Amino acid sequence: MRAWRVYENGEPRAVMRREEIAPPTPGEGQVLLKVRAANVNFPDALLCRGHYQVRPPLPFTPGVEVCAETDDGRRVVTTAALPHGGFADHVLADAAGLLPAPEALDDAEAAALHIGYQTGWFGLHRRAALRPGETLLVHAAAGGVGSAAVQLGKAAGATVIGVVGGPAKAAVARALGCDVVIDRLAEDVVAAVKAATGGHGADVIYDPVGGDAYRQSAKCVAFEGRIVVVGFAGGTVPAPALNHALVKNYAILGLHWGLYAAKDPASVARCHETLTAYAAKGLIRPLVAERVPFDGAADAVQRVADGATTGRLVVLPDGART
Repeated sequence: MRAWRVYENGEPRAVMRREEIAPPTPGEGQVLLKVRAANVNFPDALLCRGHYQVRPPLPFTPGVEVCAETDDGRRVVTTAALPHGGFADHVLADAAGLLPAPEALDDAEAAALHIGYQTGWFGLHRRAALRPGETLLVHAAAGGVGSAAVQLGKAAGATVIGVVGGPAKAAVARALGCDVVIDRLAEDVVAAVKAATGGHGADVIYDPVGGDAYRQSAKCVAFEGRIVVVGFAGGTVPAPALNHALVKNYAILGLHWGLYAAKDPASVARCHETLTAYAAKGLIRPLVAERVPFDGAADAVQRVADGATTGRLVVLPDGART
């Protein structure tokens, strides 16, 4: 089968190699699946660089999230059992983690649903307890993770403020349904949030960026607001002054979705049922910006690593199908 393999850590475009290898053999509790579509996630870039919290043995195949097909023809979404990831014709996965792909979504959209929307739902609902009528601020609102949070926030009845970088991404955020869009390259984010909320600030802030985005969040979060820390795509892990949390009684909440899959898998299944229902009603639809042919996988991972994309890039082993 075809597979993209990493033999040494470095930038994705430099270290990902396209090869022909034998399909992997499932271990206990695992299944071999035919890949229909593999979503590109920022963790794929971190895996290539050797900076992710999970470090599979070299060589490995990246691609942590797929829509795939079982031997009996069922269409499923799941995470890959590394080191045999999804940028290949076949992927290994834990049998217990297979979830039915929503009928309302095509292969590429289904591949982009699982991690991003599960992360958004757990972050906004289980961690931050977002309520209808509250104001939700989403950093990197036009990106893969941010766009999911925008749609979930609107589905929850929140007023959504999206922060983006540049006019093109601002247009994407508006199309996603953001009530207010702030271009961080042209506006003072803190001042704009306070102006949009009448000085109240944002009740919930969803931050997959870190660095300056977190510092802005601490300045514009509302009284008893909640900052959900999802990741550090900006490359800088902030060191918050915890005494500042006392100024407005705000909470700083961490969200690592993978812990739910390990410690409370039943909650993951329940969340998937909710997301499937949302998709059927048209409340959510992953923003797939580009369907990438198999040979373009390394370039796609590099572009995500460089922050040069909007929405999701999804690799299709059989070409530009849905």
